[in-house]
Amino acid sequence: MASRILLALLLFLLCSRGGSGAATWGRRGMRVPERPGDHSNSQVKFDFSPFLIEYKSGRVKRLMGTDVVAASADALTGVTSRDVTVDPATGVAARLYLPSFRATARVPVLLYFHGGAFVVESAFTPIYHAYLNTLAAKAGVLAVSVNYRLAPEHPLPAAYDDSWAALKWVLANAAPGTDKWLSRYGDLSRLFLAGDSAGGNIAHNLALRAGEQGLDGGARLKGVALLDPYFQGRSPVGADAMDPAYLQSAARTWSFICAGRYPIDHPYANPLALPASSWQRLGCSRVLVTVSEQDRLSPWQRAYYATLRSSGWPGQAELYQTPGEGHVYFLTKLSTPQAQAEMATLVAFINRN
Repeated sequence: MASRILLALLLFLLCSRGGSGAATWGRRGMRVPERPGDHSNSQVKFDFSPFLIEYKSGRVKRLMGTDVVAASADALTGVTSRDVTVDPATGVAARLYLPSFRATARVPVLLYFHGGAFVVESAFTPIYHAYLNTLAAKAGVLAVSVNYRLAPEHPLPAAYDDSWAALKWVLANAAPGTDKWLSRYGDLSRLFLAGDSAGGNIAHNLALRAGEQGLDGGARLKGVALLDPYFQGRSPVGADAMDPAYLQSAARTWSFICAGRYPIDHPYANPLALPASSWQRLGCSRVLVTVSEQDRLSPWQRAYYATLRSSGWPGQAELYQTPGEGHVYFLTKLSTPQAQAEMATLVAFINRN
């Protein structure tokens, strides 16, 4: 399963086509049965293999990232998880992860946003359940893994709005008499955002929003971890020779994700388009950016780090690079020395005073 997901991510970054199997969904996320003679139900509107295929009827067939596992007490890590509803109107939910404590002291709160090109995966898939169990145990944090709505049924900015709603839910439910874990164990003066790929993109955009609008309840966004973040544009700094075919494909897929609302050089996709004043308002004191050497997105990731450092933002930025690995390799190679070293860097980033 892990090798299949890694292969799918690599195939996407190489802009290849293909894939098979999995769930079929309608525009509102409901299963749509095949109807004899309904040719629009089989005519392809957009092929986003290896992630999904959208048909002219509006039917969406996801090719990966649809398996789910239940919340549980994890015997390997000692972490207990449970699911909550963030917004009944939209169906936005989250999975909370609580490590085994012996002390009564409060611990950092980490909001995590999964990857999957904004179109696949969830907070409940096996790959993210395993990753969050490990991260919560090693970092000693109360983690909140957000299950935001996916495109194309819910194009951007839905994922940003859902994730902001989850952040507001965390702030509201850390008060006494609300959520039993957040109110007892959560320390909102040590609040972190993190995410991989599309989730890293979300974490960055939420940090900007937090800097502009502020946070309630005395919360302090201490750090943001962008793990191989999904940033793109027409031409990143220092990468003018990027493959034109790849850049055109990236622009098409971004348009699909946001239903044509924003160009590929919109700051949602390409933070390099932001003015310096926006960078200076980034609402956290520390940022970690990870880059995998073989990631096609690495030029934008490195440019993000360089631009942040030169922007006049008063915080501390850290760049962590892994040689010889591809996009979000650490999700499917969690036990390898490279992934363990990256995990240790993330844990140290969270626990640093």
